[in-house]
Amino acid sequence: MENEQVMETTETMADYEEHFDDANPWNIVQGYLDNGTVLHVTVEGIVNGGVIAMVEGIRGFIPASRLSLSYIEDLETYLLKEVDVKVIEADPAENRLILSAREILREQEKKAKEDLINSVKVGSVMKGKVESLQSYGAFIRLDNGLSGLVHISQISTQRIKTPDQVLKAGDEVDVKVIGIKDGKISLSMKALMTEKEPQEPVEKVVLPKSENIGTSLGDLFKNIKL
Repeated sequence: MENEQVMETTETMADYEEHFDDANPWNIVQGYLDNGTVLHVTVEGIVNGGVIAMVEGIRGFIPASRLSLSYIEDLETYLLKEVDVKVIEADPAENRLILSAREILREQEKKAKEDLINSVKVGSVMKGKVESLQSYGAFIRLDNGLSGLVHISQISTQRIKTPDQVLKAGDEVDVKVIGIKDGKISLSMKALMTEKEPQEPVEKVVLPKSENIGTSLGDLFKNIKL
């Protein structure tokens, strides 16, 4: 019977250092920073100017300005709240780990807007409110939250010099979607006015029969003396 050979595994100091580097939490968060990894964290504390969340056992700071896309009145409402963040700064020498939710929220907002725009169909009629007036037209805030432009040439069937001849901010209007390009919605009020204009009745013309025409001509000439 052959003797079994036992394979011995020898680990060097370099191997131990490599394992140590892989397990180093600062190296892990650096990887999150380099790869733009989205992290799901829980807000565990409120501090001056922001909130605290733990990542790989490291205390991370989320500035209030990077926690939301809008101003936060009361940071306490975020305590124990779960948020998605990215690492935007990792400095082990300064024990400084900065996180941000703003970039993720912007991406989500952009995607939601694109989906909403894609749901709007050219030719559809929508209600909206005049948001602002410019020299070239009026911006309308639609009921679905999107904004569109009614060019001055599409405001009225009459020629106007400025939009404020017809509209003012806050007016509720019906508009027709006449175009969507590069995420911008073109609207028209004139198109709806044209569709509502009454059509002139078509006068029915009755032609006399040919025999009647002959009889009429005969009647005309019979009294003429040559």
